[in-house]
Amino acid sequence: MPNQRVAVITGGAMGIGAECAEQLAHHGLHVVIADRDTEAAAQTSDALIKAGLSASAVAIDVGDSTSIAAAFSEIEQRFGRCDVLVNCAGIAKVFPFLDFPLDNFEQTMKINVTGTLLCSQHAARIMIKHQWGRIINIASVAGMRAVGSGRTAYGTSKGAVIALTRQMAVELAEHGITANAVSPGPVDTPMTKLLHTAKFKQEYSSAIPMNRYGTVSEVAAAVAFLASEQASYITGISMPVDGGFLASGARGI
Repeated sequence: MPNQRVAVITGGAMGIGAECAEQLAHHGLHVVIADRDTEAAAQTSDALIKAGLSASAVAIDVGDSTSIAAAFSEIEQRFGRCDVLVNCAGIAKVFPFLDFPLDNFEQTMKINVTGTLLCSQHAARIMIKHQWGRIINIASVAGMRAVGSGRTAYGTSKGAVIALTRQMAVELAEHGITANAVSPGPVDTPMTKLLHTAKFKQEYSSAIPMNRYGTVSEVAAAVAFLASEQASYITGISMPVDGGFLASGARGI
């Protein structure tokens, strides 16, 4: 374990986070499933162990600074290192702009942005000791382009995550740490199944040159690349994984 690299995945119990954990584990890393849902985190970790991979679980609430500090203290004590951090935990709710509730806006920013900041600070302090690290933030195309109605908080938070990623990249480069964002288009996850109506999914898919939603595996593959040695000269970017959505304008003839 002392020489095995350790990857921490917040929101790693399900969806994109769980797939990131699995792919990183297959690349030989010990993955720490960090999630508020401790039962689901343990189940995901156990499944990876049963598959012959290296994994463990830790409780974290990225909306609580005390919980974040405790989780990373535990990680450093148990493993002595944190080489890769994937900030995947996040929330999203949809309300009309004119009626968007202040409490939800503040909660979304606290979890999606402040949580990402604090987790990255704690992880980077550990990474600096080894002069090597990879921070990958899960952003969204909604942070680069308005996507439908109702995403005032979510889109704003993901735009802030992309800006935060650039700032981290600049300040951490001298320590051998890269910071990048992956910005998925629509992906079939538990969250999108709740938020996307059948009509919205059809309209969204028609705006994508590939005419479909992405998969968690396709997003995780980008994360795994950015976490690798091969991505050593890439930092400060937001990589769209969106089937061409951001590149496309009017479609059809």
